[in-house]
Amino acid sequence: MKNIIVITGGAGFVGSNLIEYFVNNTNYKIISIDNYSSGSKKNHILNKRIKYINGHTKEINKILNLYKKNIKTIFHFGEFSRIYQSFLHMNKCIQSNTIGSVAVFNFCLENKIKLIYSATSASLGNSGRDKNLSPYAFTKSKNIEFLENLKKWFKFKYEVIFFYNVYGPRQITTGNMATVIGIFEDCFIKGKALPVVKPGTQSRRFTHIKDTVEVCFKAWKANKCRYYSISNNTSLTIIEVAKLFNSKIKYLSPRKGERYASALSGMSLNNKVYKNLGKIQLKDYIFEFLKKHT
Repeated sequence: MKNIIVITGGAGFVGSNLIEYFVNNTNYKIISIDNYSSGSKKNHILNKRIKYINGHTKEINKILNLYKKNIKTIFHFGEFSRIYQSFLHMNKCIQSNTIGSVAVFNFCLENKIKLIYSATSASLGNSGRDKNLSPYAFTKSKNIEFLENLKKWFKFKYEVIFFYNVYGPRQITTGNMATVIGIFEDCFIKGKALPVVKPGTQSRRFTHIKDTVEVCFKAWKANKCRYYSISNNTSLTIIEVAKLFNSKIKYLSPRKGERYASALSGMSLNNKVYKNLGKIQLKDYIFEFLKKHT
């Protein structure tokens, strides 16, 4: 009986929230594969149905060999996921997003396991040209092309979900892999100025983790081999977000790979993207955060 759900990156921000959602809403057993490069044991959900494995996705065949007959779905969320850092650590990005991801795709294909893949809005902007702005965006966009070919060649079954600047509980707040909202929260708590990369007019569609995870579950349950996006209907500039914290702001020099808008595309390659808009607004989230910390 296929009673196991695998989540790569299960000790990370999105993965841990997805595991929690599955535990609360299904009876499936969960296996998390994470190499803890950005994930943390602090994100582990204590439940007897969950097994945490420390390993890299490029070794997925060896890691899951004993379980492969019982795996229903793999949520592949365990990739290198920062634009600027992909310039500084390109080899890590390629090891994860290319070598690791191809191993995951092949494992799913060989064992007839449904794949759910997390794509990124970073590859959609500027009429598709933003996919070449960084090693991160490039590797992610190439994975989409590869999946399209696997579908043509082998009738491979998968769902793709485009994420948009996810924030909320368990987001990374410090270090190289921290999120924008996480960094702002950390700086506010420590009484430091909020760092804004110039020019500050870059716009993003910040989307709460709860809204994001609900669409991941919806796509899994629908099982229609579609492309989905989960974003917010409100687009905010980075400087607008920083000002919501009513705190001091410092400007940082422009960075490589910076994109200036978060595109809300309805098309990706040969697939229609089914748009989903989140219900939680960032300004309301920040208002509640400020109430707790002032």
